Amino acid sequence: MSTISLEPLLHRCRREHPKLVRNCGRTKAFSLNYAPRTLSHGRSFCRFRPHRPLTVRASSADAAVVEDSQSADVFFKETFLFKRTVEKVEGKISIRLDNGKGEDNWQLSVGCNLRGKWVLHWGVNYVKDVGSEWDQPPVEMRPPGSIPIKDYAIETPLKKSPTVVEGDLYYEVKINFSTTNPIAAINFVLKDEETGSWYQHKGRDFKVALIDYLPEDGNFVGAKKSLGLWPGALGQLSSVLLKSTEDNSASRDSTQMRLEGFYEEHPIVKEVLTGNSVNVSVRKCPDAAKNLLHIETDLPGEVLLHWGVCKDNSYKWEIPAEPYPAGTIVFKNKALRTLLKQKENGHGSWNLITLDEGYVGFLFVLKINENTWLNCNGKDFYIPLLSSSGLPLQSSIGQSGGPKVVETNQAVPPAADTDEIINDIRNLVSDISSEKSRKTKTKEAQESILQEIEKLAAQAYSIFRSSIPTFSKNVVVEFEELKPPGKVSSGTGSGSEILCQGFNWESHKSGRWYMELHERAAEISSLGFTVVWLPPPTESVSPEGYMPKDLYNLNSRYGNIDELKLLVKRFHEVGIRVLGDAVLNHRCAHHQNQNGIWNIFGGRLNWDDRAVVADDPHFQGRGNKSSGDNFHAAPNIDHSQDFVRKDLKEWLCWLRKEIGYDGWRLDFVRGFWGGYVKDYLDASEPYFAVGEYWDSLSYTYGEMDHNQDAHRQRIIDWINATNGTAGAFDVSTKGILHSALGRCEYWRLSDQKGKPPGVVGWWPSRAVTFIENHDTGSTQGHWRFPGGKEMQGYAYILTHPGTPAVFYDHVFSHMRSEISELIALRNRNKIHCRSTVQITKAERDVYAAIVDEKVAMKLGPGHYEPPAGPQSWSLAIEGKDYKVWEEAS
Repeated sequence: MSTISLEPLLHRCRREHPKLVRNCGRTKAFSLNYAPRTLSHGRSFCRFRPHRPLTVRASSADAAVVEDSQSADVFFKETFLFKRTVEKVEGKISIRLDNGKGEDNWQLSVGCNLRGKWVLHWGVNYVKDVGSEWDQPPVEMRPPGSIPIKDYAIETPLKKSPTVVEGDLYYEVKINFSTTNPIAAINFVLKDEETGSWYQHKGRDFKVALIDYLPEDGNFVGAKKSLGLWPGALGQLSSVLLKSTEDNSASRDSTQMRLEGFYEEHPIVKEVLTGNSVNVSVRKCPDAAKNLLHIETDLPGEVLLHWGVCKDNSYKWEIPAEPYPAGTIVFKNKALRTLLKQKENGHGSWNLITLDEGYVGFLFVLKINENTWLNCNGKDFYIPLLSSSGLPLQSSIGQSGGPKVVETNQAVPPAADTDEIINDIRNLVSDISSEKSRKTKTKEAQESILQEIEKLAAQAYSIFRSSIPTFSKNVVVEFEELKPPGKVSSGTGSGSEILCQGFNWESHKSGRWYMELHERAAEISSLGFTVVWLPPPTESVSPEGYMPKDLYNLNSRYGNIDELKLLVKRFHEVGIRVLGDAVLNHRCAHHQNQNGIWNIFGGRLNWDDRAVVADDPHFQGRGNKSSGDNFHAAPNIDHSQDFVRKDLKEWLCWLRKEIGYDGWRLDFVRGFWGGYVKDYLDASEPYFAVGEYWDSLSYTYGEMDHNQDAHRQRIIDWINATNGTAGAFDVSTKGILHSALGRCEYWRLSDQKGKPPGVVGWWPSRAVTFIENHDTGSTQGHWRFPGGKEMQGYAYILTHPGTPAVFYDHVFSHMRSEISELIALRNRNKIHCRSTVQITKAERDVYAAIVDEKVAMKLGPGHYEPPAGPQSWSLAIEGKDYKVWEEAS
């Protein structure tokens, strides 16, 4: 059971222990976790009304009443103060570059039209500086009130400007600089200290280029010209190193200043917070061996208490003995759930819980709506309880001021996680920068090292970025709707593809799978499929093909190379394009090294252990560190090696020419950088390509979170790394469909902006939607779609944008006719990967949408009919808990 903390809230707690710590008024700041989205720690706190101490008088073992008085029987009290989002306000960040007095003097102005305590967090890049990405600016460049941050940045507060923008205050900071200083760029992010939020540009720092020939890295603002190959400081590094043998006297002066003034505005969304509290007090019952725990909060609406107890220091949740408060239910035999009672004045809620002695602690979290949980620093709230002796069973309150479980959950600076990466970068820079290296290493070898530095820098930045949330521009916008619909791209095909997975986990067992598909090719075509995905073709340690050995040996358990050629030719004859399943992340070795480790390869690609990544402990590779996640069942290939990439590109091109494959399904793309995928696709020029980027969705206490933005963003980040040359399986949509259909929670099918909640809602042309495949279903069943709900799933993906993929087992089953009808409807109405979706209903028992204004559909047992008006609708397809209408002609 995983807990994903998506939005730290801010709060202070006050604890008092009448018996052990008299007059303890010390407060300490720490964070709560709040589900919808990430928000960094802030520094300001609202003032709340003081917590009224409560005592509880028991009238029996099963009932109690609350009294307002101090009592020695109250041995624990705690007040949690926090903030939560109640409103989102739209505004803008303005950026202006102006020429000042004299030709060499310039001024950069950064402003914001939203109220707040704004701070500019900024730094510079120096010309020809191959050190860190950011450096501190010269002293004369720093505005009054600036504070240095470590050795790489400056924080400068924005001041209220006399300028009034659209009737509101305007906050601004001005940075003066001279072109005589050797500064290549100014980098910054904007921080609101009231909320702790950071605002960035497309998920990265804002960058203002001050010299020509700065390399493009996607986050520039303002005018920029002649952008080169490498990002950030790596651009200067590559310029210094790779051109060191050229005639520099003929090269352009990359430090020449050719500034142009500009003015830009960028939209932001600020979250307005309000303060609330949760109060807990525990009292020993004088009449029975009981502890009485009282909890109250001023949170509005219904608040669900998810709670349990622990008997020892393991903090393992257990269900206590009865009695329980009225209405309490048991949750999965692991915890209890109690709805707090509304207060008489309507402001908040409370409840009283009676617990037997003998428990060490009380554990709880709060659920305040369908997708929001409150917990403490990513862990459960913990309240210590008394033993029969009247003293805490655990010495968790003392001079330190509170339970250890709270105190040990302080935030860890991102820098601690990046130290090792930074050291690796420094070592590589030292190596490539040495005079000996420049003389002995080829240009290609130097480029390879630069690529490795770039990957390590990106890895360090991603760790840093994980603690600095971004605003809405982080999402990729689907601009491609402006392109002609017939244009072919390897990430989309024609845009109207319908994919059939042409095998399952057991297909290899017949020994003649290619021939069986050959016999069914015309049938598959008649159902409306345009692309078929075939299993891995190479010799493999595992019969299914996903542990490849000799890549050029295409005699597999599915058939031999000649049968494969005949099959591909047959599919082409019936108008279907063919995807090969390319396993590029790992490869099984032919021989052992001197230590008995299998990391020496044979066959045509007879690589040695330099082809294996160095950070997989199982296979003792001598390559560079992996650019992704390791697959520990086989040696992970080091794609940063020139010879590896060269060989793989030649192999893919050979498969295209020799076998006739039209594109690729790429296995386990989490294992290596998406930039390498772009290299392979540029070389092999596929008609269509899709990657398998599969990781876990976000869950809280066993329930799937409504907000899956972080999950789909990771998939989109990978697609971005390929430069959009590949699509990706929309794992986000599959997971959300699981919960929506399986639990009758159809509201999940709309995100917070009223769009589809998966990748298909953000980048539909690159989303390959599916409900099942050989891993999730078939005989493996790793993540099987809810039984009996499959046709609802297909009604969704076959009427919505994206590229739908249908699993072989479903095509040739009792679902065949319904799937065929949906495919025909999709083709008849020309629904494509960029079609528009208007979600008209997303409630507990029904979801409805209109696609391209000519197809209406609904899922779920609830009622829905397309809206009456100038359009008239005709019911086209109906099945169990789904309907699809077409616009009547």
